[in-house]
Amino acid sequence: MNKAILMGRLTRDPEVRYSAGENPIAIARYTLAVDRRFRRDGENNADFISCVVFGKGAEFTEKYFRQGLKIVISGRIQTGSYTNKDGQKVYTTEVVVEEQDFAESKSAQDNRQASSRQTDQENDYQGGNHQAPPQNGYQGGGYQAPPQNSYQGGGYQAPPQNGYQAPPQNGYQGGGYQAPPQGGYDNEFMNIPEGLDEELPFN
Repeated sequence: MNKAILMGRLTRDPEVRYSAGENPIAIARYTLAVDRRFRRDGENNADFISCVVFGKGAEFTEKYFRQGLKIVISGRIQTGSYTNKDGQKVYTTEVVVEEQDFAESKSAQDNRQASSRQTDQENDYQGGNHQAPPQNGYQGGGYQAPPQNSYQGGGYQAPPQNGYQAPPQNGYQGGGYQAPPQGGYDNEFMNIPEGLDEELPFN
C-alpha cells in the first residue's frame, strides 16, 4: 500500500503549467512544510516535501492556493529520476496529490494575511535607516531651524534698535584723544601773579 497523508503550509505560491497537445492538462507543483513531532537540537523542525497535482486539482490549486496557506493532502509517494544538463543522474521523490483541502477557516486565513501585511508595514518604517520626518522639517539632518532673531548666533550680534550708535556729546572723547578745555587752550604759561605787572618794563 502506498498512501501518504500530510498537513502543512505552502512555502511559496504554486507553479502551474499546462501540457502540450490538443487537450492540455494543468500540472501544479508546490512544496509543503510539514512540522515534525520530535526533533533533535540543530535539526530543522519541518520537512519540505515536494507535491504535484494534475488536472482539475491543479486548476483548483492555481485559483485558491497561496504561500503560507495551511492545507491537508492525501496521495501516493512517487520516485523517479532524470539526467540534468551536466549529464548527472538525479533521483526525485514527490507526493502525487489525489485529494487536497483547506486546513484552516477563511477567517483564520484573512487574519493571518492581515497580520502579515501589518508586520511588513512596520518593518518598512522601522529599521533600514528609515525614520519618519520630524514635525519641524528643518530639524534633523544636521540642520537646525534659525533662531527667532536671525541676527543672533553664529558670532553675529543683532544691530541696535535704531541701527546706529550716537556719537559722544563731544566728538573728541574716546579714541585716546582728550577734548580741549572750555577756553580752547591751556593758559598755564599766562598765569601772571597779581601786582607783578607794575614791575614789568613795558608799563
